[in-house]
Amino acid sequence: MWAENPPNRIAEDGNAMDIRKEIKVLLIFTAVFLGFFYLPVGQPRFDNAIFEALLLLKSYARDHVLLCLIPAFFIAGGISVFISQASVVKYLGARANKFLAYGVASVSGSVLAVCSCTVLPLFAGIYRMGAGLGPACAFLYSGPAINVLAIALTARVLGIEIGIARAVGAVLFSVIIGLLMHLIFRKEEHARQTARAAMPEPQVTRPLWQNGVYFATMIGVLVFANWGAPGEETGFWHAVYAVKWLITGAFAAAFGGILIVWLGVKWWKALAAAAPAVVLGLLFPAAPMLAFAAGVVGLCVITASSQGEPKEWFTSTWGFAKQILPLLFFGVLVAGALLGRPNHEGLIPSAWVTSAVGGNTFVANLLASIAGAFMYFATLTEVPIVQGLIGAGMGKGPALALLLAGPALSLPNMLVIRSIMGTKKTVVYVLLVVVMATVSGVVFGTFFK
Repeated sequence: MWAENPPNRIAEDGNAMDIRKEIKVLLIFTAVFLGFFYLPVGQPRFDNAIFEALLLLKSYARDHVLLCLIPAFFIAGGISVFISQASVVKYLGARANKFLAYGVASVSGSVLAVCSCTVLPLFAGIYRMGAGLGPACAFLYSGPAINVLAIALTARVLGIEIGIARAVGAVLFSVIIGLLMHLIFRKEEHARQTARAAMPEPQVTRPLWQNGVYFATMIGVLVFANWGAPGEETGFWHAVYAVKWLITGAFAAAFGGILIVWLGVKWWKALAAAAPAVVLGLLFPAAPMLAFAAGVVGLCVITASSQGEPKEWFTSTWGFAKQILPLLFFGVLVAGALLGRPNHEGLIPSAWVTSAVGGNTFVANLLASIAGAFMYFATLTEVPIVQGLIGAGMGKGPALALLLAGPALSLPNMLVIRSIMGTKKTVVYVLLVVVMATVSGVVFGTFFK
């Protein structure tokens, strides 16, 4: 009797039903029902949190998706198509020259000037192509952390001591975190790299310098399209900002030539795709986003409709976008609901954060690191935020801790990293960043009150 109908199953209409599974479903339904039943709609803080979440997502979509993420997706797609796995393993793999691998990864942010979310497609590209966990994590941290403009602004606004400490700390962090990730997961990395080392050298379809120019033009578009306004309306940085769209257009034109000459895109397709962007740029010079959006649409059309490498490139780019964008949008919504936008409140009152990070205690530095790790900072926005917190009583140690943890991590960033390298590695990476930021804050706050 028991063999035919075990206690955790019952027969219904001739079919067996797993009671434990159905209980789990019932509990989920009950939790969802109670959540909506007691939803605090109408409470000012809850309503404001929902409003802040939507506003942050709107700001993210306007300021980062088109100009930052889409170019990064195309660069990541290019890495997976035009750079061989054997080459990535050779220069960034676990057996590569450590000085070269970690040296390049640790200073990459000085060129890219990206935020914690824009670096994700690039990280996914090199990691999946065979880069060692250590160099890949060093790149993941350094990409948003070592930003020349942000460090210069930090030194100018918050003081030369914090500026220098942030620059030195970010470079050291990227290398140390990369080395520790490699050591902690060395067995898994050894098996992963051994499998990739057995791959045969692929046939080279074009010289290395051509691939270098191809990526340089895309990086040029990414960097100058996102060139932020400096604090002063004079000097070199402002001069570059004044002509940022001309420089971006020049890189885009060079990129179009590469598509025709080296990637085999039909010249008439490239011209047809570029025409709307040029026309919109001339007709609406005050709204360069229109021209940029038209150029992105044109690039998608000509690569998707071509054969060979351009089609593979688009397919790979679209794959990264499908994986990363939903997680980023969900993470931004949650971060906005919990912490609000800069200088605005979400569910967690700003006064709690401000009161918790005063002085230079270990707890204050730890809380500053944790808060920075979960908040979302657009590039350069962390400096005025920290300036306001210092004015409200934040110690210099916690300020540095937040600057070292905040730009490199965020809740959306964590969700995507988990989808790329798994839960265990993501937890260890986040803990390393938080712990090192906390220790750095304590040490710095001890010498600079």
